[in-house]
This record gives sequence, structure tokens and C-alpha cells, in this order.
Amino acid sequence: MSNADAPIRIGTRASLLAKTQAGTIRDALIEKGHPAELVLISTEGDRNQGPIADIGVGVFTAALREAIHDGRVDVAVHSYKDLPTAADERFTIPAIPRREDPRDALVARDGLVLGELPVGSTIGTSSPRRAAQLRALGLGLEIRPLRGNLDTRLNRVGNGELDGIVVARAGLARIGRLRDVTETLEPVQMLPAPAQGALAVECRAGDTGLVALLAELDDADTRAAVTAERVLLAELEAGCAAPVGAIAEVVESIDEDGRIFEEVSLRGCVAALDGSDVIRASGIGTPGRAADLGVSVAAELFELGARELIADHH
Repeated sequence: MSNADAPIRIGTRASLLAKTQAGTIRDALIEKGHPAELVLISTEGDRNQGPIADIGVGVFTAALREAIHDGRVDVAVHSYKDLPTAADERFTIPAIPRREDPRDALVARDGLVLGELPVGSTIGTSSPRRAAQLRALGLGLEIRPLRGNLDTRLNRVGNGELDGIVVARAGLARIGRLRDVTETLEPVQMLPAPAQGALAVECRAGDTGLVALLAELDDADTRAAVTAERVLLAELEAGCAAPVGAIAEVVESIDEDGRIFEEVSLRGCVAALDGSDVIRASGIGTPGRAADLGVSVAAELFELGARELIADHH
């Protein structure tokens, strides 16, 4: 950033959700006395309506990263779960702000919850993770592909095209549509995507002044939880193609002397795509060693047969 008074340019996708997410960062910066503005960037994921599985993770984030790299923007705001797990040395993530509720949510016709939907009901989701876990519940639901922005997805329930959809609760919260949720899915039913509900605020690695300024927006508990979830995902991606769910939270515990200390609790799962099996594991660690916790819970999932889970179904 050359001019100290120039507004910080924040790159974002043009969808309502993306602009709302980036807007929270812009507003937080302005509140701290740093002028900031949004710059809209078109991405391959916005232009190509094919399934994410075909066009690849990173479709929404690559164009934002290029815009940082070539100087069109100073900062990008990503849905953290859209970022590839492999680090890109050109960039750093100085802020992971306090996350929204990471759970998945059902939006169904007639106010129904999952257990009330009749066998054969059509549920929209394009996430293999959600589809696998929905099938594993054994409710006889028909899973249908679902793309498009949140409004488009919600309309497919409203107009009777689908009986329900499963989406991230955080997205609905951010665009003010929580009233549409008919059931928030507990992690015992469905583990969310690693880093779901969290934002990654990214900038050039060498931009030290900006890094320091953005770091004011970081939430330590969210960073610890998201780190554990993402490391678990990276470990599993390396050795297993099955859908992965994970949720971590920082919880307060009390030791024998009555002192309060913080722990990170992590739950992870790997699911067979056809829903025939879900392997689950969990662990507890210290916030400072969140990455180690991700590694150890992933190792347990491998021991329990995560690799074999997908091999059986190819």
C-alpha cells in the first residue's frame, strides 16, 4: 500500500453473501479508523455453474488471490472452507475473525425437521460431505444437486421444486435469513465442513504494515478451532478421497486446583459417499497445539479405516 490515506481495497466475489461477509471486515476496519472499500472480483466459480467437485476447490478463491497478487486489491475475504488446504507462500492470513455458528441447517417445506420428512423426500445439496452424512442417517431421502447463490437455493424450496435443502447456517445468518431454517443440524447428525462459518482475511505475505493492522481483527479461539479442523482435513485429503466433516471448539475446563484453563475439543468424521458407513473420532488438546490435535484425530480416523472407506466404493 503506497498511500497511507488511500482506502484499503478489499476484494470480494459479487454474491450477496460474499459482499456481506467482506462488508463486515470493511466496517470493522473503518471502525478502527482505517478507510476501506469493497472491490468486486468475478471468479470461475461464479461464471461456471458446474458441480464444485468437477471445477475444483479453489474456484472461488483463485481469482481473489490473483487480484491481491497483481495489486488490484490489498486484501481478500474468503469463506475459509473454500480455500485449498495447501499453503500459498505469496499470501498470509493475519485475521480469522470470530466465526458464526458453524453448523449446517435444514430449510424444508412446511417447517419440517429432518425426521419428519417422508421417505423419498428430495433434499438439495452439492456437497459430497452433506450428501454422505444425509444418506447415513437412513431416512430414505433423495439427494439432488444444488448450485447457485443462497437466494436461488432457498427459492427451490419455496417454489416446491425440492422438499428441502441443507446449507451452512452461517450463510443464512449473514444475509438475514435465519427465519427460513427449519432445523439446525447438531454435529451428531451432521459434522460441518472444516472451517465452516469462518472467514479468512488474506493479504500479501510481505505487506507487514497491513498484516499488523488486519491482525487486530483476529479471534484467537476461532483461529485455534479452525486450525485443528483444517489440519485434520489436510491430513485426510492426503490419504483418502472420502468426504470429511469436522468441528472444533475452545472450551473452558477446571483443573484439580480449581484453575480455569482452555482446551480445544475436536470431532471429525469420514463418510462413505453412499452413506453405508461413517467413521468418527475425537480428541482434546491445548489451543497452542491445535495443529497437533488435528494430526492426531486424523491419525485415529486412518486407524479406524478411513482409507478403506472410499476404496470400497470406487
